[in-house]
Amino acid sequence: MKNRSPMRCRAAVLAAPLVAVVFAACIGTEKPGAVPEKTMHEIGQRLKDLEDREEIRRLLIDYGRFLDRRDFESFALLFAENEGEWVGGMGKARGRDAIRRLMEETIGTGTAKDAPGSYHLFTNDRIDLDGDRAVASTRWIFVVQNGAGRPEPFYLGHYEDTLARENGKWRFLRRVAYSDIPRENPETGEKD
Repeated sequence: MKNRSPMRCRAAVLAAPLVAVVFAACIGTEKPGAVPEKTMHEIGQRLKDLEDREEIRRLLIDYGRFLDRRDFESFALLFAENEGEWVGGMGKARGRDAIRRLMEETIGTGTAKDAPGSYHLFTNDRIDLDGDRAVASTRWIFVVQNGAGRPEPFYLGHYEDTLARENGKWRFLRRVAYSDIPRENPETGEKD
């Protein structure tokens, strides 16, 4: 059996209902196997929406992967080239170079092997598409290694994102990191 990527398998599972719709549409047509043009357009749009959501989910996951690896060069490329903005408890930055510098200055430049173990876990994403724009909300848990070498949740929060398709790829236009526990205002840095 071929080794299939989880993303391909997930896309195949998501596409299965679309295949069923096409099949059902074919059964009721005068010409066997013919699919009404409107149905094909609707199916094509639904498939495109599924692909866009999967690409955005990949962007969300890559954000955590690059952040945990301290790969801030790759991390910065996840943002729109000129207008990308990151807002969080460590400050604000606009533009890829400024975002990379903010991360290096606040988190450090050591590789993940040199830094204490930490992981960003993401859950409960919601993605709303509007053509080449989208908004997303994602819950996150920041897990660190405690003194006994065990994982320990350190912060819990959520991201509010504005995204745009740039040169055929989804990018963050604006990502705001909210710390919910402990509560902190990302715009001011003040703790509630």
